[in-house]
Amino acid sequence: MISNIITGMQLRYNYRLYPTSGQRAALARAFGCARVAFNDGLRARQDAFASGQPYPTDRELSARLTAAKATPERAWLSEVSAVVLQQALADLNSAYRNLLNSIQGARNGPKVRPPRPRSRKDAKQAIRFTRNARFCITPSAKLRLPKIGDVPVRWSRPLPSAPSSVTVIKDAASRYFASFVIQVEPATLPEAESVIGIDLGLTHFAVLSDGRKTASPRFLRRAEKKLRHAQKYLSRKERGSKNREKARVKVARAYSRVTDARRNFHHQLSTALIRENQALAVEDLSVRGLARTRMAKSVHDAGWSAFVHMLEYKARLYGREFYRISRFEPTSQVCAACGAHEGPKPLHIRVWQCRACDAWLDRDINAAVNVAKAAGLAVSACGAQVGPGAIPAQRSEAGTLRGAA
Repeated sequence: MISNIITGMQLRYNYRLYPTSGQRAALARAFGCARVAFNDGLRARQDAFASGQPYPTDRELSARLTAAKATPERAWLSEVSAVVLQQALADLNSAYRNLLNSIQGARNGPKVRPPRPRSRKDAKQAIRFTRNARFCITPSAKLRLPKIGDVPVRWSRPLPSAPSSVTVIKDAASRYFASFVIQVEPATLPEAESVIGIDLGLTHFAVLSDGRKTASPRFLRRAEKKLRHAQKYLSRKERGSKNREKARVKVARAYSRVTDARRNFHHQLSTALIRENQALAVEDLSVRGLARTRMAKSVHDAGWSAFVHMLEYKARLYGREFYRISRFEPTSQVCAACGAHEGPKPLHIRVWQCRACDAWLDRDINAAVNVAKAAGLAVSACGAQVGPGAIPAQRSEAGTLRGAA
């Protein structure tokens, strides 16, 4: 999660945790207590709504939680840090605020669904410690968590400042992570001369207006054979058995390797583009719409939304200019050399000749140039041109869609 604040930005720094067996048991206990606190608060509000009673406020839920810890049925809630339980209620309150804002139209994006009860079978478990919990980093570089202990951390990079909170996460692959919220100040990079437009695609992940192309790694496609084997192995195991749990973890780890490789690729490419260019423009693609087509798996495999999000926050962090171009801009229909409108073209046409100026244009580079021009960036259209002559069009991966631009 990345957000602008008055004096700087808040970023998350994630590190791998390696808790001992006793610490894993303590974390499991904390996950369970936070889950119960969340579900109790959710049930109280659902019951109040069903019976027509007044809506329980945040303070009332907190008081009910404190009173429940004094009862024999919920006395075990005192075995974990009180901050963990209060933060679980804070998550519930945020979920209801998002729901209310979505109903009233004050929240952009798709409609938010009502919060659902948390389950111990959820793929991800998480607890959050704020400064009130007095977590700290010990002189031996371990993360000290209240009622859990000093957890070993793999510090892949130093923390730039003291964290305001830390979220301990257990993912589906049974890996543990510490996610620190850090206050950072923008660090302006030396001014660069180049500006670029970026056209995102499937065959080439990113095509730049200067003619450079980055091939799509297709991490999921390349791992499909191993994933298929792991999933077949899982399907043969008896439900509820320990062997099935081991097989499930293997599947989750296989998917996590794909996710980690994709995220690393996005970070490396976005950082390189931010360092090299003073201004960047990219088209605001309708990923949700494309994910309903025959290209759905490839669209999700590319991860365009995550990449554009990285470009946006890194541009703010390092003092670069970032532009989102409307998805309705006809970047693939206009000749970047003369500006003539050629109309929509099927996806299998990758190279075309302008009828107005006879220039041969690469579809992707031409679109990248038009993206930059739509943002008001001064780029040359020469990168969109290719040598004259008949060039066979490449077949699209998923076929041709009628009316596709």
